[in-house]
Amino acid sequence: MRSKWGIALGLGAALMLAQNVWASVKAPPKDWSKETKECVKCHKKNNPGIVQQWGHSKHYRAKVGCYECHKADKGDPDAFIHDDKKVKKLISIIVSPKDCANCHEKEAKQNSESHHAAAGKILGSLDNLLAEVIEGNNQFLTDGFPLGNSASAVNGCWQCHGSPVKVLEGGDLDPATWPNSGIGRLNPDGSNGSCTACHARHEFSVAQARQPETCGKCHLGPDHPQKEIYEESKHGIQFATHRAQMDLTSPKWIPGEDFFTGPTCSTCHMGATRTQGVTHDVGMRISWNNRPPVSVRPEKADAKMGLPGANVNWEERRDNMKDVCTACHNDDWVDNFYTQYDGLVKLYNEKFGKPGLALYKAAKPLLKPAKFSNKLDWIWFELWHHEGRRARHGAAMMGPDYTHWHGMYEVAQHFYIKMVPELEHLIEQGKASDDARKKKAAMALQAKLDEVLNSGNHKWYLDKMDPKEKARRKKAAADFKKRYGK
Repeated sequence: MRSKWGIALGLGAALMLAQNVWASVKAPPKDWSKETKECVKCHKKNNPGIVQQWGHSKHYRAKVGCYECHKADKGDPDAFIHDDKKVKKLISIIVSPKDCANCHEKEAKQNSESHHAAAGKILGSLDNLLAEVIEGNNQFLTDGFPLGNSASAVNGCWQCHGSPVKVLEGGDLDPATWPNSGIGRLNPDGSNGSCTACHARHEFSVAQARQPETCGKCHLGPDHPQKEIYEESKHGIQFATHRAQMDLTSPKWIPGEDFFTGPTCSTCHMGATRTQGVTHDVGMRISWNNRPPVSVRPEKADAKMGLPGANVNWEERRDNMKDVCTACHNDDWVDNFYTQYDGLVKLYNEKFGKPGLALYKAAKPLLKPAKFSNKLDWIWFELWHHEGRRARHGAAMMGPDYTHWHGMYEVAQHFYIKMVPELEHLIEQGKASDDARKKKAAMALQAKLDEVLNSGNHKWYLDKMDPKEKARRKKAAADFKKRYGK
């Protein structure tokens, strides 16, 4: 592990600790180091914007400068001699969470245990298959990747999720992997994550990390439109109205005390409350993981990813979030919101998520082997990955339009108008096949489809709605017209 402070600041050697255990300095320096002064002299002329950003930072006021963050030790994978004629200092371009942990020990440890730091695992997922193969090719050639990469993955997926940063001979960083501030970046020193994903260098502003737009760099778009949902919600509307009064730079920023309206993403998911400190583990207040085809409790997802959160149950996490909510809402309001939210997740899971997954698996023997070479692959993927996520996230963040029109409406449309007809087409093809295995698979798929469509959630599609339910709905419509149809 690299100690950026040790010799230069006269604070002694940093502790060498096991992975995910962090070393920390005890006090800031009394003055800028000689090396930092040399850095500033040159960069003020060549890169004045960087120096201005640093000059506006708390690092500047604490006498923490360029060299304290960028100093490297001999043997560090990304170390190189900077300006061997004048400076002649061993430095690294990347300032990793391990480096930040020299001062910000608790924050780095929390982040290392979060889903943010594990975001680079997207590299082995269906999403990355899309970017690398279906959307892209391997024609993006660099020295570090002579066999090539997909420019779609490099410029898209990797810039949010992060990628392994490859160091070339002489300390240069391969252009396929740098620049990259992806939240789950895999750094040359073995650490995961990028503090600058939220606290952009070289100002490292807490105000920036509190802005919804910061989270919106990644949390927007068709499959996870949290920023758009937030802007639609009462929370987003309140923030837009009262933004000038929020004092986002305040060291102490507790809802109900330092501000009273318009929470941002960081308020709810990371910020301090009257009883909780700031956390950099963004999963500790989330009580559903809505990323997969069927929502699961977060401890289950953490266990699958090997994160310490596997030992923190969803009830505790929900209590953490309720603590934030009660700064502005009473207990009944909060409890009722969660009842509504759980109801939507259960509706999606039971009506579409679980049956859809079962039908897709039953159809697999009738599909071409390459993923996304079948129409059904795309239908099912968009149903859960796009529409299904939008609906669940919409309910989680009180965005009614994303819950309904951009969510459950499109889930239902995909299911009944696209997925069911495609399943019927596959059944017809399978039954007509000369392959006995396909005939058998078609019969099994037919049985599963019949089972799903004849269930209480879907029998309306077969015009088998219970007569009592039909009568009740007819009466409710008449009563509505009687009251409002004047």
